[in-house]
Formats: sequence, structure tokens, C-alpha cells
Amino acid sequence: MTAFKPRNPHWEARVRESFARQSFMSLIGGEITSLSPGACAVALKARPDLCQQRGFLHGGVTTALADTAAGFSAFSLMPEGSAPLTVELKINLMSPAVGDRFVAKGRVLRSGRTLTIVEVDVDAETGTQSKLIARMLATMICMENTPDAPAEARG
Repeated sequence: MTAFKPRNPHWEARVRESFARQSFMSLIGGEITSLSPGACAVALKARPDLCQQRGFLHGGVTTALADTAAGFSAFSLMPEGSAPLTVELKINLMSPAVGDRFVAKGRVLRSGRTLTIVEVDVDAETGTQSKLIARMLATMICMENTPDAPAEARG
């Protein structure tokens, strides 16, 4: 894995503060489980209200989990005064999402000035077993001179 150098010395606090403002992750129970420059893992526990009619974690929830891990992996490398935004993603849902816990592990493949390419694997965990259920490839844009919070959150 490539070692990346963040362009903001306060990258970790900025990522965690931004994640805390993400109400959708709070709604579904998502939490950051690991964070390093260019990498972020986001996990959630299985809940019946997040499943589709056959009892699998809904593909939209799986995608949201992966997109969030991708976005914060990219954001960890962006300069002060910028914000990430997904401009493209492709996800392969490779196996039914059945498990006790789901973990999306994002890792930056290439960090450019404007575009960042991120790969995310989503695993379903049951006890000590882990199974790859999805893989995403996403492109994030670095929106410079764009605050990462709405005006009312900035005071």
C-alpha cells in the first residue's frame, strides 16, 4: 500500500468532526473503526430495519457505507478549506449481505490535486468469519475553497 502524506496537518480531527456531522451514518449506526492517511474503515452492526425483504443488508445501505469510507479516505489527504464530493462510483454487490456486522475499508489508489481514486471492500462479519460481499471503485473530487459544513454549522 502506498504511504500518503496528508496536505493538512489537522487531517484526523477534520475527518472525525466531519463524520460526526454526517447524520445518515448516525441514523444507520455507522462508525469509523480505523483511520490513517488515505484509508478509512466504516462499520455498522446488522439491524432488521436496514435490510431488504429477504433479510440481506439493503444494497443502498451497503453502497452508502462504501461511499462514506471512500469519501473519508480521500478527505484525509485534502488540503485545508476543501471538501470531498463523489463524482463517480461503481459497486459490485458480489454476495448476499448476511452477517452480524459490515465493514467498508477504503483505500486511496491515487490522490491527485483535483481527483482522488478510491477502492473499497465491504466485508460481512459473523463471529470470527469474514466474507467479501462488495467492492467499489470511486472517484472523489476535491472542491477547493469549499467549507466541509453548511453555514449554520460553521457559526
